[in-house]
Amino acid sequence: MRENRVSEEARDERSAPGAESEIRVTDRRRINLDNEAGNETQAEDAQAEAPSLKPTYVEQLEARTLEAERKVADVQSRFEQLRATLQRETDETRQRLNRAADERAKRERTEFVTALLPVVDNLQRAISAADEGGSFESVLNGVRGTLSSFENTLAAAGVEPIESVGAQFDPELHEAVDTIEVEPERDGLVTVEYSRGYKIGDRLLRPARVQVGRARSGAKKAAE
Repeated sequence: MRENRVSEEARDERSAPGAESEIRVTDRRRINLDNEAGNETQAEDAQAEAPSLKPTYVEQLEARTLEAERKVADVQSRFEQLRATLQRETDETRQRLNRAADERAKRERTEFVTALLPVVDNLQRAISAADEGGSFESVLNGVRGTLSSFENTLAAAGVEPIESVGAQFDPELHEAVDTIEVEPERDGLVTVEYSRGYKIGDRLLRPARVQVGRARSGAKKAAE
């Protein structure tokens, strides 16, 4: 009973004319956020609905520019692919040519050495004949045959001997070892060949080592 009485008194005090009324608080931050979101949406809609201010020819030019850029990029890509393909094919061709050149050089070297083997055989026969007491003439003939065989092998390889004795001295082909006094008409001619020179095509393998005739100055002037 007492508790009911206290509750009624408390209710009467709240309803009394002088009692304080309940204060309601409104969260205005949510209202502001909602207003801002609405304003942004309206601005976007307005911008989307707003007509383009660019002239038509400008839009067409921009579209053509984009299309040209795409074509250029496509051409550039194809060019890079083509260049890579050509580089790969060039490398493969170079390697194939190098292998072919190496094989040809080995084959030519083998053929040349094979052609020299008969020369070795002839030399061995000449030595055997000398050891067995063969005549000097037979040994000499064997050596001559060996030399002939060797010269034929060189000729087959394109090697040519340089003519020396009786030829005019040529510093490009001859190496003067010494000189000898000769008649004025033989001045500058090769008189003796100490070692033969050889060339292959236009390439000098080695010059001929020779003796050159020289006429005396007085005799040369008298002849002139």
